Amino acid sequence: MAKGLDVGTMNIISAQQEGNETVFVQQRNSFVEIEYSDMAEQMLSRSDVLHIRKDDKVYVVGDDALNFANIFNKETRRPMQHGILSSDEKSAIPMMKLIIEQVVGSPDHPNEKVYFSTPADPIDSDLSTLYHQKTIESFLDDMGYDAEPINEGMSVIYSELADNDFTGLGISFGAGMTNVTLAYYAVPVMKFSVARGGDWIDEQAAQATGTPVDKVTSIKEEDFTLDFTTDVGGVEGALSIYYENLLDYVIDLIQREIDEEDVEEGLDVPVVVTGGTSTPDGFTELFERHLEEANIPFSISGVSHVEEPMYSVARGGLVAARSDEEQPEEPADEDAEAAEAEE
Repeated sequence: MAKGLDVGTMNIISAQQEGNETVFVQQRNSFVEIEYSDMAEQMLSRSDVLHIRKDDKVYVVGDDALNFANIFNKETRRPMQHGILSSDEKSAIPMMKLIIEQVVGSPDHPNEKVYFSTPADPIDSDLSTLYHQKTIESFLDDMGYDAEPINEGMSVIYSELADNDFTGLGISFGAGMTNVTLAYYAVPVMKFSVARGGDWIDEQAAQATGTPVDKVTSIKEEDFTLDFTTDVGGVEGALSIYYENLLDYVIDLIQREIDEEDVEEGLDVPVVVTGGTSTPDGFTELFERHLEEANIPFSISGVSHVEEPMYSVARGGLVAARSDEEQPEEPADEDAEAAEAEE
């Protein structure tokens, strides 16, 4: 057995194979703090709400955090910010550890392979992803896994471009970051991240309309469509404006990085778009239209949007982990064995 794990700013998702099906487990990567009382903790436990108690506080974690935040008119707190562990959140590490344990579960056997997603260093920020990567790796190793990081954009390539010999441009629009990877026969030619994603859209729309960020997030996730025809001056109108701004920003950086990497002009490249931020209706059409207007030096054979964008990164990690487990061990060097025997 093997597992893939998408460690996202908004959601943490695991993937594993059970028979002919891929099974996903998901939790929202957030928590909310409420006052402790015996009655409150009893009710939470009876309702199977994921929570932990610390001193005189109770922390509701995961999918229920947003519901509790809206009920109590509080802001959720996030263990991750801009795609990596938040340096501003003191409870980030224990909360992340709890959510990861709930999502990935115990290994089926010692040193079971798990490939977990990690972003590339952003090209528009001085953020470093190394501390985040090593911390998540330590969590998983302590649980008994043999953990390996996989670039998030490369995970999209593994998940969605097997039929194209793992060649193409994979773009994961996440909450904290947008990850971009161009691969040729599973070898990354270009990979980078952008320090903007769904959170940036929510924050800008909230500021523009005077609406709490969690409320904006709920509106975006419920039934938001990128059509630019409704709610002028409201939350959905602001979301549409900042969605388009994000796409222009990402495509401009793709164009710049391709020029700097001197990518071969004769390529015919499929583009696959995924990630939770890409889920609204109309996203793919808007992205494709803006990409066609960009000065890309190679041919784009088509833009596709995966059917289940939330699960693409976790699935790609699973593909990599299963491939790694199936690799035969290298035979021992016979000359070295002979020398050891003589000694």
